[in-house]
Amino acid sequence: MPTPAQIEEQVELEREQIRQGLKQLRDNTRKLEDKSYASASVYGVASIETLIPLVVRRIEATHKRIKEGKIGQAFAEIRTYLADVEPEVAAAIACKVTFDTVFSTKPNSNKLQNVTDAIGQAVENECMMRHYERNVPGLLETLKKNYWHKSIGTHQKVVVIRTLMNRYDVPHWQAWGRANRVKLGGWLLDCICEATNWFMKDMRQEGRKRQHFVVPTPEFLEIKDEVVATAELFSPMAWPMLIEPNDWTNERPGGYLLNEIMRGYDMVRRGDPTCIQGETPIKFLNKIQKVAYRLNPFIIDVAEELERRQIEVGKFVPIIEMPLPPKPVDIAENKESRLDYRRKAAEVMNVNAQSFQRSCRTRMTLNAVKVFKGKEKFFIPWSFDYRGRAYPIPAFLTPQDTDFGKSLLKFYEESFVDDYACDWLAFQVATTYGLDKATMQERLAWTLENHQLITLIATDPLGNLHEWEGVDEPWQFLAACEEYYHCVIECDRSHTSLMVATDATCSGLQILAGLARDASTARLVNVLPSDKPQDAYKAVAEAATPKCPASIRPYMDRKTVKRVTMTIPYNAKPYSNRGYIRDALKEKGVEIEKEDLTATVKAVRDAMNVVVPGPMAVMTWIEGEVAEAIKRGATELTWTTPSGFVVTQRLMKAEVQNIELQLLGRCRITLAVGQSNKVDLAHHKNATAPNLIHSLDASLLHLSALRFDAPIALIHDSVLCRATDMSTLSTLVRETYMHLFAEHDYLTDFKHQIGAETDPPIVGDLEPESVIESTYFFC
Repeated sequence: MPTPAQIEEQVELEREQIRQGLKQLRDNTRKLEDKSYASASVYGVASIETLIPLVVRRIEATHKRIKEGKIGQAFAEIRTYLADVEPEVAAAIACKVTFDTVFSTKPNSNKLQNVTDAIGQAVENECMMRHYERNVPGLLETLKKNYWHKSIGTHQKVVVIRTLMNRYDVPHWQAWGRANRVKLGGWLLDCICEATNWFMKDMRQEGRKRQHFVVPTPEFLEIKDEVVATAELFSPMAWPMLIEPNDWTNERPGGYLLNEIMRGYDMVRRGDPTCIQGETPIKFLNKIQKVAYRLNPFIIDVAEELERRQIEVGKFVPIIEMPLPPKPVDIAENKESRLDYRRKAAEVMNVNAQSFQRSCRTRMTLNAVKVFKGKEKFFIPWSFDYRGRAYPIPAFLTPQDTDFGKSLLKFYEESFVDDYACDWLAFQVATTYGLDKATMQERLAWTLENHQLITLIATDPLGNLHEWEGVDEPWQFLAACEEYYHCVIECDRSHTSLMVATDATCSGLQILAGLARDASTARLVNVLPSDKPQDAYKAVAEAATPKCPASIRPYMDRKTVKRVTMTIPYNAKPYSNRGYIRDALKEKGVEIEKEDLTATVKAVRDAMNVVVPGPMAVMTWIEGEVAEAIKRGATELTWTTPSGFVVTQRLMKAEVQNIELQLLGRCRITLAVGQSNKVDLAHHKNATAPNLIHSLDASLLHLSALRFDAPIALIHDSVLCRATDMSTLSTLVRETYMHLFAEHDYLTDFKHQIGAETDPPIVGDLEPESVIESTYFFC
């Protein structure tokens, strides 16, 4: 039990999280307003989403009057300039620019003429980009690829493209002129004002002149304050805890001590708040919250030195600040020198701005490290998603962080290093190096053969940076080398607390193989024992190759089909399959024609039906039965997993429209406020099989963790524990899988829970009891 002093320290930490969160929210809002980018603020995003559909309807009403011959004189002058953009595009641009200018802190930004000119200019820029897209699409794409990633902000992108286009023989863009831009912007601003009554014109006497400004109405300011106040409730930083988190129950929120008052976190994210969860999953959640962690001082020292030297390694991305170029001595008199300096300085500032953005996660991680660096131990509050998977509530210093973030953690409780622990530490070294597909013997042998390399890295990581920065998981490899060196090579450390990880082999196919009791699939994904890891990806590639176009066959290997094979059990469709195969071939330097890509995707999907017939049949059955259930009137699907977690899948249609803007990018515009009462049949068909798989792999870990009496952490279908305990945990996971699929026919239970009318397609030739002997089931 924590002492009163410890409780007080934790409460103060949570209050500091609230203060830091509020400060960050308010600072970010102020920075966005300072940069004339209020449309990206919390109140801007929420308000524009509501505003756009209303403005669209207003613009469409004008188009309707045009068709009826009732066009007004004011619109007649500017209708030509809106001919090239859809109402949704014009509305999106106008709303964004209005928020950016009206709420900007820059002087006179909200002056009426400046607001209307800015709206008109933004519409013209979009039309200019579309002009280039129509006339020189290849050139535009090349210029975007080569220059846009170096530019910060839409204004600079426009200047870059316009300047470069002027160097080529392309159809010239005829500028609209400020007067026309102001008229166009004024008309769109009127649409916004009339549609919502959120903005109004305010006349002010400045000396002898009367100036008109655009200001928010009192009505909108109330809405803004309400949006910001709601955001502030959910703004606290999420850090680990200094004492054990409060237990969750169906009646009381757990996790942070103040969560019971603030109710900022639910036990089940996006779940049905009225649903009563089973006793077993709640026990599991409360158990993993009691696992204590500490920081790894070795990794912290290396990271702080690399940050000081501005060296990037893997997911560790410090700020790399380039100095501005020296000013030429003749900058004041020489125009060419002045322009050359401005160009070079702009390039440096762009690089620095991009570096600052890329370093965001690393900076926030290091800030959290500073808070917990002097703490003896800390705990992590967890919660479920609506399928039963466990996620840490904190965003940093958790087992589900990046490679760098994970390397910072060790379990607080240490265990004695026995022979089994030595082997599992060796396993962790080789696996993080990149030998995750090798046999156990090959991994252990590699580590034994590389004691000299491990020693160099563990004793002088900065001097031997080139030896570890390019491996698969450099930071976890570094942490593993240091632990292995002290525990096994130097033997000056008799206890270990390093987190060792084992992963499921293609978890989706493992679950589907158990549901279908399909021995052929089970063998391919290491449910059945073998002397080396089986490779389902390689089997699919070999089966698909003969049916692929001849030009693609030499490149058909496991890497080409891996993402397709992984995602088909989660209902990935041919369109996404195309992207995965195209990207994999592109990495090999191969460009594939459209027809050949279609044929290759078909060959891989056909091969899946041959190589893993049971899972494919189960997914087809689920999709068909779900469709029939929805057609019979079901508004949601509910099922209870073997651990007692209740999954509620409620998917309703939302009327949305995607529009593509050249400068602002892809925008998702909600045309209906709130959720409709129409069930989304297609979404249910696509989502049920993946959600069933996720709920079952979560259930597998719920039951396994409750039987495991040692520190444990989880990453979806991966388990982490100390090297001393991994043999025990691996056995428990295999036994639990055996009980789930050997002693129970869960697919038939699922049939009754969703009201299916036909029997599931069970192959029936798998004896799941054999998984107890499978070395590579979790590896």
